[in-house]
This record gives sequence, C-alpha cells and structure tokens, in this order.
Amino acid sequence: MDFTLEKYKELLTALKKHNHFSIKHDVDKRPLCSLRIAEIENSMGIQSTYYFRSKDFTSHADTIRKIGSMGHAIGYHYENLATCHGDMTAAYDDFCRNLERLREISPVTTACAHGSPLSKWNNQDIWNQHDRHILGINFDPMLDTDFSRTLYLTDTGRRWDGQAVSIRDKVEQPLSNSFHTTDDIIHAINDINHPIHHYSLLINTHPQRWMPFGPSWLTEALLQSLKNSIKRLINFHHSHD
Repeated sequence: MDFTLEKYKELLTALKKHNHFSIKHDVDKRPLCSLRIAEIENSMGIQSTYYFRSKDFTSHADTIRKIGSMGHAIGYHYENLATCHGDMTAAYDDFCRNLERLREISPVTTACAHGSPLSKWNNQDIWNQHDRHILGINFDPMLDTDFSRTLYLTDTGRRWDGQAVSIRDKVEQPLSNSFHTTDDIIHAINDINHPIHHYSLLINTHPQRWMPFGPSWLTEALLQSLKNSIKRLINFHHSHD
C-alpha cells in the first residue's frame, strides 16, 4: 500500500543508503500531517525542510514550533503573485510581511514557491524584479539547486511520475524518471548499480498524502484523482494556447 506512514518509513530507510539526498515538504494543507512526518524523520535521525503557507502561520504556529524544535528547517511556501493577482509591488510587500510573521515563530532562511495551479501567475516570477537574498532568504530549492546533477522526485499528483498532472512542480531532469510508485524508488536505491546513485536526490513530498490506510487515505486518493483530471485539462489548454 503506497502513501502510508509505513511506506514513508521504508522510503527513509532506503534513502539513508544513498550518498547524498535532501528532503523538502510542501505543506499545502493539513499541517498536523506534517508533524507526524517530522516525528518519524526525527526518530530516524533525518532532518528535512518544511515549507508553510501564510494561511497557517497563526492557526498552526504551535505545529511549526514543534517541527522546528526537532531540528527541521522551516521555510516560507510563498504564493504572493497569485494572491495579489500579478501585482508585483503588492506581492513583494505581502512576501515581506508574511516572512516577518513566520520569523516570529521560527528562524527562516529558505523559501519555495507554491505552484498555485489554478492561477495564471508563476509565484517565482517575483524574483525577476526583487532580490530575495537581501531579505535573508539564502536558499530556494527550485531556483538554487543544480538540476543537472540532482534528480528531483516529487509526489505531485500522488505519484512520482506526475509530470502530466503538474502545472509547475517539474524541472528538466538528467535522468528519465521511470519511478511511478514509492517502491520503484526504494528498489532503485537498493540496487547499487542503478543510475540513481550517480546523482544527488531532492525529494519533495506533500505530507497530507501520507497517512495510515483508512477512510482519510481513501478520501485523499479520490480527491487527488479528481484534481489530476483537472490539471490534465489545464496542461492541455496551456499546450494549445
């Protein structure tokens, strides 16, 4: 059974056999799911980065603090151009305000854009006119990673080969992505001759997808299937504009 907490533990066990990997989590919803993932990682001696949206800074401040207290990094999952409807000045001001709000909860030196798939605005474009470094944002994994040497594996679409159902969460890869399930990644890492060992790995998850099997797991699977259908239509529309 994929996308369970037990399967995530199996993935972490395999990753520890890889020479170089990092993990980031896009906390799009259900921040309490992130706390469970953080606790699992902490118990296995693994530290990762959790990117939170501004809508959760107040209501889930305690969750953010608990995750940070385990040694995990806290980052800002920004979506300012989308929420400000493309107004670059308003988006930058909004970014600065929200960053300070998050820094009242935890130290923050990293940020990563939310895909905002229903918006025509790419949130990363805010940096076309502004310098994030002067704000103390030293690292954006999607802008500062050398993807010629790094494989980016994301569970977008509740699958690991979800390029067709991803609007923005995708990059040019140095190795063709043949991983569909979590077991595919685990088996590749366990094979010392697999090309996956020639690259660093950047693993991206959405923690709300990972939970014990049951009604919530089934609901998440059904909702994701519906969202994937919508995203396919959006991608089809974009490719024919």
